[in-house]
Amino acid sequence: MSFPDRVPVPDEVLEIARVLEEAGHEAWCVGGALRDTLLGDPHSDYDLATSARPEEVQRLFRRTAAIGVEHGTVGVIDRKRVMHEVTTFRRDVRTDGRHAVVEYGATLENDLARRDFTINAIAFHPLRREWRDPHGGERDLRDGVLRAVGDPAARFREDYLRVLRALRFAARFGFTIDPATWAAAREAAKGLGRLSAERVREEWFKGLRTARELEPLVRLWHESGAAAAWLPELRRAETAALPPAERSPAPRDPVLLTVLLASDPAGLLRRLRASNAEIARAEAMVTRPAAPESGDEVAVRRWLAAVGSAADDLVELHRLRAGTDPVWLAALTAIRQRGDPLTRGELAVTGRDLEALGISGRAIGETLADLLDSVLENPAANTRERLLALAREKS
Repeated sequence: MSFPDRVPVPDEVLEIARVLEEAGHEAWCVGGALRDTLLGDPHSDYDLATSARPEEVQRLFRRTAAIGVEHGTVGVIDRKRVMHEVTTFRRDVRTDGRHAVVEYGATLENDLARRDFTINAIAFHPLRREWRDPHGGERDLRDGVLRAVGDPAARFREDYLRVLRALRFAARFGFTIDPATWAAAREAAKGLGRLSAERVREEWFKGLRTARELEPLVRLWHESGAAAAWLPELRRAETAALPPAERSPAPRDPVLLTVLLASDPAGLLRRLRASNAEIARAEAMVTRPAAPESGDEVAVRRWLAAVGSAADDLVELHRLRAGTDPVWLAALTAIRQRGDPLTRGELAVTGRDLEALGISGRAIGETLADLLDSVLENPAANTRERLLALAREKS
């Protein structure tokens, strides 16, 4: 690998850089899009680092968003209404392992020196087509090595989230973690408890979505000490029955994979402060029957009625675990295509109809349950006349 003469920087980003440069400021492309381009996976969301202070960036562009102005980042909105991040060169003054106090007036070299890994500490001048790589990031990309910038222990002390980012990048790119960086990451794992649950959840979900294989990601979380700190329910790779890459293709569902990998996925997601909907999905996948009792349509209808909205998740779990579609998938598809009734709300009668027959109190719910059972057995029974006749017989 070597630096290319050209990088596919969008015209809108070039225009932002040109405005900054003409105003007397430096403007360099930095960040993950640049790294991924060098790896042969180009993106369009190029970020810019500049010597201009946030208020100067806001003054130079008509449409901006203060998305992280307290940290030096301004969103510049181009004519296509796409936002591009423009961040002032910074150096860290003080950090508590979660949040850094930064100061401006830094140089590009200062800014690159505060970044986490060498592969993320590369800069490209989009107008002069000039590269800066003071920490050997291009070499590490070529060799498949993840290495911290400068002193690894200092980098992790500045922000303990970098430990989790190291695991994610190593699993995503299939890179080996540099021995000194790995040793420092394992030592820094003692500080992971200082992170917020939301930041840990974001890294866990990103890791699941982007890892080439799940096995290295799970192994790294355990071997680093990160699993002990935040995901004690995470099964070890050798006991998790992990599917190969072809059985968990992108885009991956992190909630589904957490259910696959954890002994108590709902508990894990609660600790990570996942949404109520995500926790409910995990609970449903664990507590509801994984499959119908048989492949005939009656059994499949009864199963669909029992599992409700978890059906598709349970089908996908079966695919991940078995590597093939369930034998009852054809019956499920036919049931859905016909629109067979599966819930009380789909019955041809309501509670008010039952009240008109003189049925009241708890007996209404019990009768509706009996009627649904009859309809699950025979969907053709779902007519007003037949259900009212059945209700009369039961009352």
